[in-house]
Amino acid sequence: MEISRGSGEQPITQRPLVLAVDDNEDNLGLISFTLDLFGFAALSAKDGQTTLKLAQTHQPDLILLDIMLPDLDGIEVVRRLKQDSRTKSIKIIAVTALARDEDRDRILASGCEGYISKPYMVDDLEALLRRYLA
Repeated sequence: MEISRGSGEQPITQRPLVLAVDDNEDNLGLISFTLDLFGFAALSAKDGQTTLKLAQTHQPDLILLDIMLPDLDGIEVVRRLKQDSRTKSIKIIAVTALARDEDRDRILASGCEGYISKPYMVDDLEALLRRYLA
């Protein structure tokens, strides 16, 4: 787990907190760097169990969630988050390589507020973040 305090002008307490989840370290580093550039505080996890613990402990404003994780898949993580009174209101955006229409529909039906497929354009990710964290 890492918390990036970033170099933005806003103090960490005033910056929206985003939990980025991806089992690929390069993807996670890129997302964390991008979040800092956009002015968000970043917290990261590489698996589903850690995601659940961090969500309960830190109450992020939003979770960027990879669907294909090593221990729990993202759909199961969403299900557990939405069943827990402490985490059910956290917004979740799926960030995944699953790009078929039926995958997208299944992911959104699971409780994710948004969806973006990999590889994504940074501008598209920023637009989603701004939409849900406005």
